Amino acid sequence: MWPYSDKPLRLALVGMSGSGKSFWTRRIASAGYPSISCDAQIEERLNSQLQSGGFAGINGVAAWMGWPDRSNYAEREAAYLAEEISALDEVLTSLEKNPQQDLVLDTTGSVIYVGNHLLHRLRKQMLVVYLAASLDEQQLLIQRYLEDPKPVLWRGAFSPRPGESPRETVARCYPALIAARRQSYEALAHCSIPVAELRELPSNDAETSPTAGKAFLEKVKHRLESPGKSAKAEPRR
Repeated sequence: MWPYSDKPLRLALVGMSGSGKSFWTRRIASAGYPSISCDAQIEERLNSQLQSGGFAGINGVAAWMGWPDRSNYAEREAAYLAEEISALDEVLTSLEKNPQQDLVLDTTGSVIYVGNHLLHRLRKQMLVVYLAASLDEQQLLIQRYLEDPKPVLWRGAFSPRPGESPRETVARCYPALIAARRQSYEALAHCSIPVAELRELPSNDAETSPTAGKAFLEKVKHRLESPGKSAKAEPRR
């Protein structure tokens, strides 16, 4: 199932919000592997600020950050990223100290903004898999963001036009954000798996069933072993 029989399973899922990172992390965890959600780690680190405003949960983090046109958005975006950097550094330090530790890491969509040093460490310690949404699936990601907002770091990509509502600006600018991030995800990942292919896996099993998680790992193995399947060099650990 895991292509590196002599090494621990260390898998980091990357991609846009809504691409399925959390869904598949939970399924792989049900196959017996420990997992960490970076969103949960960040939420915990921001807890005092969230509680003071009456916010809770990952949707509460998104509400606390607010729409990108708010006057305090840049400040809270920076605070979120600082906690993300701290959380990821803690995870990687633990892996570096415990070479045989298994881990499935559910990263955030903004992991590509944590800096080259951390990204190099991530790629060295873990097999990075990019869940790639196609151009045809962009509208679904936008709709998910509008209907069930998760924290998104816009990094200047939110550019409203006169008379445009925030939702209209999101609908117009989100595709550009996806396109800009795609190259960074691809450069970071050891292999890419189209989201459409994952829909073919037995994902409808209960979360506690290991079937879907094992199927996902088989998909990763196939991707790495098949030439021309968007796979790169094996991670060095």
